[in-house]
Amino acid sequence: MVERGAYVKVHNAKTSFEELEQFKPHGYFISNGPGDPAPMDYAVKTVKQILAAGKPLFGICLGHQLLALANDIPTFKMHHGHRGLNHPVKNIISGKSEITTQNHGFGVDPKAVRANANVEITHVNLNDDSIEGIRIKDKKAFSVQYHPEATPGPHDSRYLFDEFIGMLNN
Repeated sequence: MVERGAYVKVHNAKTSFEELEQFKPHGYFISNGPGDPAPMDYAVKTVKQILAAGKPLFGICLGHQLLALANDIPTFKMHHGHRGLNHPVKNIISGKSEITTQNHGFGVDPKAVRANANVEITHVNLNDDSIEGIRIKDKKAFSVQYHPEATPGPHDSRYLFDEFIGMLNN
């Protein structure tokens, strides 16, 4: 984000929406984190408040799962999590495949995503067809399950940061 000219401030996971708004952000980046997102009611509440405020939101990894939960899409513990680099992911919008870096043991429920008329699948894992990206149709909000910022490794997904910065400027 900083490489793209953004002025950023990092907050801990339990910071209230009201406190976050004191910074007067143009948008929110919900980052990765450890563990099961299901018991993180405080974070799901904050994501819902961000969405209700109409602020742009970009989530990665845990942020992807929290965006799903905020849209009534459950998460589940994967039998085999995705770890390491060289995970192929297809961008459904562009038709291009990306080589990604991943580190997660939870996923979003594919049936629930497909049943939600307000959520669009943007990326799928080419190894197991798991949901790797979603977009909220009536909000400036999207997320991916993988790490587009990961280094060393592939940089195929860096365009996602450009898309988010574009949302902030519109």
